[in-house]
Order: sequence, then C-alpha cells, then structure tokens
Amino acid sequence: MFDDPFGAFSRRRFVKTTTLATAGLAIPATLRGLAPDEQSAEVLRVGVIGCGGRGTGATRDCLRAGGEGVRIVAMGDLFPDRLERAITNLKRVAGEDPLVAKQFQVTPETSFSGFDAYQKVLASDIDLVILATPPGFRPLHLAAAVAAGKHVFTEKPVAVDAAGVRSVLASTAAARAKHLALVAGTQRRHDPAYVDIMKRLHDGAIGDLTGGQVYWNQGGLWKADRQAAWSDVEWQIRNWLYFTWSSGDHIVEQHIHNIDVANWAMNAHPIRAVGVGGRQWRTGAEYGHIFDHFAVNFEYPNGAQVLSMCRQIDGSANHVGERFVGTRGTTDASSRISGATTYAYTGEKKNPYVEEHVDLLASIRAGQPLNEGQQVAESTLSAIMGREAAYTGQVITWDELLNAPQDLTPGFSGFGPLAVPPVPMPGTTKVARSWGE
Repeated sequence: MFDDPFGAFSRRRFVKTTTLATAGLAIPATLRGLAPDEQSAEVLRVGVIGCGGRGTGATRDCLRAGGEGVRIVAMGDLFPDRLERAITNLKRVAGEDPLVAKQFQVTPETSFSGFDAYQKVLASDIDLVILATPPGFRPLHLAAAVAAGKHVFTEKPVAVDAAGVRSVLASTAAARAKHLALVAGTQRRHDPAYVDIMKRLHDGAIGDLTGGQVYWNQGGLWKADRQAAWSDVEWQIRNWLYFTWSSGDHIVEQHIHNIDVANWAMNAHPIRAVGVGGRQWRTGAEYGHIFDHFAVNFEYPNGAQVLSMCRQIDGSANHVGERFVGTRGTTDASSRISGATTYAYTGEKKNPYVEEHVDLLASIRAGQPLNEGQQVAESTLSAIMGREAAYTGQVITWDELLNAPQDLTPGFSGFGPLAVPPVPMPGTTKVARSWGE
C-alpha cells in the first residue's frame, strides 16, 4: 500500500516521511487528559494495515491480549482478495467465540483496499494501528501513523535500507514526543524466559561477553506463482519475500529476530560486519534475486565477535537459536546458563506473540507508553549491514551504512512494469544507492 499519489513512494521517501512524522499533534482517545485509572477502563479501538498471514496473526494475538478492552474496527490491504480472506477468517473465529464476536467490529464501511487503504484506516476512529505490510512500506506507514497520533504495533523489520532506518528513527523520536506507544514484533523481548536469562546475563552471570553465535537455518518458504494477469509490480508485491526492496532479503526479514537478541545481549549494536552468502538452491526467476544463505561476522564495540548464520534451503537441518560466551560461562539466551553459575529457567511459559500485545496495551493504559523504535531500528540496520557485507564482499561499518544514500524504494506508479535487478555478486556489487543498481 502506497501513499497517494503513487509517486510519493519514491526516492524522496525519507524527506517526506520524516516531515510527516513531526507534523500534527493528534492525541488518541486513551490519552485525552484521562487519569491512569480512567484509561484502564477505556476500550482501545484498533485498525490493521496489511491483512496477509502475519497481519491476521497479529490481529488475533491482539484480540487474545486485549480481552473486553479491545475492538478491531478497521482493516485495509492493497489487494481486495487478501482483505476479504482475512475478514472471513476472523469472522469464522468470531462465530465460534462470543468474546471475539464482541471484539471484531469491522464492517464493509471500515474495510479498505487499494493504494490508499492505509490512509483510510488511519483516518478511521482508531487509537492503535497494527502495521503488517511487507517491510519495504514500513517507514512510510509508521511515519503516517505517528503523524495521525496513533499508537503503533509494527511488525519487524522496520525498513529494508538506510533511508528507511533514518525515517524510522525520526518517527521514533516523534512518537516519544507525542507520548505514543511504538512496540515492535521482536517478540523474544517479551518472552519471560528470554527476559529472565538476559537480566542474569547483564548482571554478570557469565562474566564479560566475548562472543556468540546466532542462527536461523531452515527450509524454504512459500512463493506466489505469477499469474498471467499480474503486472511486474503486482507479482513482486504478492511475492514480496524475494525482492530486497520489499523484504530486505531473509537475513533482514527473518533472521533479524536472532540478530536482535545479539544486540540485546551485548547492550549495543555491531560496529562492522564481514560476510559471505549466495544463491545455490533457489535459483529460478520465481525467487526474485535474493540469496538463500548468509554467514556474517559482527563485531561489537567491546571487541566481541558474533557469528550470524541463516539459511532457507529445503532438505537441510533446522537450527534456530542463540548462544553467548562470557569469561565465566555460556548461555543459550532462552533457558539455561552454564559455567561458574549454573541456572535453568523454570518459570511461567507464555506465548510471546501475545505477550508483546499484552505489554503494549498495558503501557497505553498506564499512561507510560512503551517505545521500542530505537532498538528495532538498530537491529534492522544491523541485519542490513550483514546483507550488504555478503552482497558486496566488503567490510561494512555501522557509520558508513547509517549515513549511506541508500533508498531501495522503486519509483513506480501503480501496477505496471518493474525490472528485477541482477543477483548480487560479491566482489563486484556495490552498496546499492537505489532500486535497480
């Protein structure tokens, strides 16, 4: 979903979205001068932008978290069929659960499709918006949501390029100034086991951190086979996993979860990266131009080295997790500490996909809105740094990339032609300034 006119989704995105993020001071109903006890009784009205699998899943998680105090009142997606499928699925759940029937109040008048659907959702009477479109649209939608005075739950990653990260950082500052919540879909930070282990790690349970490994190795994911009636643009958006402008590549779109845990453990972002990667199994045109495997070494300010590895290749062993090494022991970050201190988490287990919404809603009601924009922007740029190190075969530094004139948003107008750049070739490819380079 794009701004209207379509030309706004262009290389001028950064200037436009940072202007939007700092404009206006609309305040949601939950913060219109209400005391914390009054806020707790307020029903939060929620809109959803992006109605694919993750958008539908995040909506159901929000419903589970919110109970009687949440209503889903507006939904929007570029594609009418995807919008209708999401509404049908949620109505089916509502038909089986009286609470969901009360919570789900989307009507034909508050169901929007088309290029301006996100604007119509934000113009609805909502307090909170869920952003779940492909990541390439995230900076634009986040800036518009903050400008409209809405609390935000945003899926990860929050950008696919340097300009997008800078825009998100500006939106983060604007949200903080407006007293708006901004919670991201890096759900491990809301998992009680991870939270417990990380607190112990930061309290010195394994001494000074010297390094670690983070992994997301799995088989392949879905793809959308091209239909004869689809233009290049429609096919790339429906098949968004396989293009850097829309997904950031899978090191950014998926492996950000583990890279975020590394940043959390180190209490810092990496300062440089060197890596390798390639396209060995998913070689057909239906898979766009992204890689299917990466291995990146991140260096942190204290000199610690973290190996990052991710793969999407069928028939290969799965391995998803994190491990960190200190001067006095090791931890898997999610359940166990070994070494001078031995510890195993035995506390309550909760669904972190629901807990991130529980924490978001509680912070709004308490008048102390969470703002995770900085950390998810930094984890996003860390993943982008790993991608660029592998794409180019060069050492990529944080400062170099953060300030790079890189904006991958294509300058298309509606459904039409959009060429796919060649597969990156390490040693030849440079850090792309724009889509198509």
